[in-house]
Amino acid sequence: MDTTGAAAFDAAADGYDDAFHTTVADALTVRAAGADPVRLVYDAATGSGAAAFAAVRLLDPERVVAVDFSPRMLERARQRADRLDPGGRIDWRTGPAVPAPLPDGSADVVLCASSLHFLGAAALRDWRRVLRPGGRVAFSLPTAATFTPSAAFAALVAADLPVPDAPDAAAALAAAAGFTGITAERLDVAGPHARTVLLVHATRPHDR
Repeated sequence: MDTTGAAAFDAAADGYDDAFHTTVADALTVRAAGADPVRLVYDAATGSGAAAFAAVRLLDPERVVAVDFSPRMLERARQRADRLDPGGRIDWRTGPAVPAPLPDGSADVVLCASSLHFLGAAALRDWRRVLRPGGRVAFSLPTAATFTPSAAFAALVAADLPVPDAPDAAAALAAAAGFTGITAERLDVAGPHARTVLLVHATRPHDR
């Protein structure tokens, strides 16, 4: 575990639960639904749990495994779980999000809200591993033009995964990892600090 990175997210945890993260998580998750029932969702780098809670509400899974390396972020998530996950379907785990702590082909859906640019290209390959054939991945990324991280967070951005400048560039990341059925779109989130993200949805193909 990268203790320097975890410390940066620990420090940001108390102000992390905001409308922006909820809006992105909801938009990302609702588009990940398919025709088949969802048994297992993996939420990579869950932060304070926005995507995990969205999965419970919008996908009705049997179980969600939500992982983050920031203990303080997960503490914030657990504080909200009584209200947002009353059935206790979310399994909160402290540790690195890559590799996922799940067997090959075990997940129906993988979610990653606003964290892939910190995890790097290995995350996309690992999500293809952990998804069942036909399973869905949904991730969001900032846009290059609007991404202005603080120095602490800029130092954590993965060197092998460029922040994309448009939906096509974001979709290309999924294609390079072997996903198919890819869609990518821009989401503008209004508010006091308006931000723009790119939402990508894709499918793990059935292996030939």
